[in-house]
Amino acid sequence: MSAKSCRASADPVDVRPIGTIDYLEAWELQRTYVNARADGAGPDTMLLLEHPSVYTAGKRTEPEDRPADGTPVIDVDRGGKITWHGPGQLVGYPIIKLGDPIDVVHYVRRIEEALITVCDQLGVHTGRVEGRSGVWVPADDRGPERKIAAIGIRVQRGVTMHGFELNCNADLSAFDKIIPCGIRDVGTTSLSRELDRDVTVAEALPLASDAVLAALEGDLPVTDDRWLPRPEAPKAAGVTFALQP
Repeated sequence: MSAKSCRASADPVDVRPIGTIDYLEAWELQRTYVNARADGAGPDTMLLLEHPSVYTAGKRTEPEDRPADGTPVIDVDRGGKITWHGPGQLVGYPIIKLGDPIDVVHYVRRIEEALITVCDQLGVHTGRVEGRSGVWVPADDRGPERKIAAIGIRVQRGVTMHGFELNCNADLSAFDKIIPCGIRDVGTTSLSRELDRDVTVAEALPLASDAVLAALEGDLPVTDDRWLPRPEAPKAAGVTFALQP
């Protein structure tokens, strides 16, 4: 695939690690940066952070995907279904003005490639699943196919918002209350679980920052050799983006 940058600008991306921040506060911050970028009043920006424990539901979330015990859920304007954010999970929000022609699917593939690279660097073999977004650990003697990183984005006025989550040393029991991303036939995992050691957000953050920037610029090209073999197509597609003119 093309190694060309997907960004409209050649100026550096402003990378901002901001620690732990409330989800709604971060959402409002994203909107501020998105509007500034769309108006030509601000640069491409990437926020890297953690959230306190929170469930968020994208546009395709079904009632049966939500927690059955009435746990609060924030409905958001990204694509995809329901997921969880919380401590021990690296969240990245690239706010990028995409170059023409805008190819949202390929943008998602670039983010996947970056996260696959991070997992490789840490010693976890991962790949893509046909028809689903995100990054996956293949089924093995430890369990079924399982998602280690999720992607859900929105493109507004040509600028991306929302982004990715990478499970580092998060408490994965939070996913037990929901049907993550509306997908019932797979599991969820983390870097720490796969490596049997504590992998912190602080350890993964610089790797993710470098890899995402390289993928956006085309210095880390999207490859076609990381699709996981499956006996049949997945039952839930896991669409993860919303596009607004």
